[in-house]
Amino acid sequence: MAERNRRTVRDLRRGNRARVLQRLYFDGPLSRQELGPVTGLSSGSISNVVTELAAEGLLEEAGVVDSDGGRPRTLLRVAPDGGLLVGIDIGETRVRVELFDLSLTELARTERLLAQHGYDVERIVAHVRTGVADVLRDAGADPRRLLGIGIGVPGIIERDGPEGPDGTRGAVVHGQTIGWRAVPFEQLLREAVDVPPEVPLFIDNGAKTLGQAEMWFGGGRGAGAAAIALIGSGVGACVDHGDILDEDRTSLALEWGHTTVQLRGRRCRCGSIGCLEAYAGAEALRERWREAGGPLPEDADDETALAALLAAAYPGRRGTPDPVALALLDETAECLGAALADLVNLFLPERILIGGWAGLLLGPRLLPEIRRYANEYALSHAAARTTIEMGRLGPDAVTVGAATLPLADFLTRGGSRPEAGGSGTPPRTAVEAVRERHRTWVT
Repeated sequence: MAERNRRTVRDLRRGNRARVLQRLYFDGPLSRQELGPVTGLSSGSISNVVTELAAEGLLEEAGVVDSDGGRPRTLLRVAPDGGLLVGIDIGETRVRVELFDLSLTELARTERLLAQHGYDVERIVAHVRTGVADVLRDAGADPRRLLGIGIGVPGIIERDGPEGPDGTRGAVVHGQTIGWRAVPFEQLLREAVDVPPEVPLFIDNGAKTLGQAEMWFGGGRGAGAAAIALIGSGVGACVDHGDILDEDRTSLALEWGHTTVQLRGRRCRCGSIGCLEAYAGAEALRERWREAGGPLPEDADDETALAALLAAAYPGRRGTPDPVALALLDETAECLGAALADLVNLFLPERILIGGWAGLLLGPRLLPEIRRYANEYALSHAAARTTIEMGRLGPDAVTVGAATLPLADFLTRGGSRPEAGGSGTPPRTAVEAVRERHRTWVT
């Protein structure tokens, strides 16, 4: 009984710390007096928690505000230098690694192109290993200050993989479109990346990390339910329900790119036919533009090809639009609109956000038509409740979202440091630096 009581007290203390940290992170700066009503804690508990967290370097003063006839109130915020986070995007064209402080201000970044070598597992692991080492070196950062490493990858993530040398089970990636069959990715990274053993790894679907970034800091903020589409060389999506501080919040990665938009249609790289990705992914658009006679060099990558297609369709005031390019993009808009209508009918989101590097290129041109087609294909009542907008966090939102995986764990644990053998199972999850960083993408 005594042991049970000790666990209960410890859990209560950790819960109080988590409430304070989460509120200050998402709603701060706040004074001690303001923390009481929003956390439900007594003034004594607030005082104890604030004192602890400040002594650990996790909170700092952020100025003072006048009160009504009383003493000025000191504002508190989460200290940006209270820890370090790494976010990694295993994208279709590159591996991007970024180092952040707790405010998600970028401290260093590096990229490795994948165009020539594709998704060879050993090469990807090597890119992650050298990328993490590079950003830590470039920022002059101590690896012992890392709170975790988050990685966004394509495919389906299985949490309970094979047991590693340390006795823990790590994430396994099933990426059919990239040729990954049950890759024990977490175990491979744990063996390769040179960081202290207590630094946890968090591996999740890239569309899901994009969605978390948009829900925390971007166009999904404040929505009770949102769907976020990631359009790159491939296509994915996630659906998010609940407030960021809601214990019942759920986030679900969807293989949306492999829903059917055309019976007996084009062959998709997953092996099936008629998939959305075979019509709207940048890799498929490159091939469709080439088949239509679009002028492309043989070695043109997806980014070059998509830029050429858009330039042909929208050449500016002095040019003549290419009718073939326009027709191809209109078909793409219809496929995306029909597939978004499926998300509307199935999940009834308040908002749909379009992101990913290709989505950010296509969206400004195609968004009106995408909305029109979505309204035509969706149930009218459901469509009337849903807005379709562009994502607000730019092309590296997956990397930011990946960094939120260890950040969410850190906040949920009340700021306690990870212990040795940390595993990469994302928590149920519950800034002006992020918004400032991506200001040019706000629409």
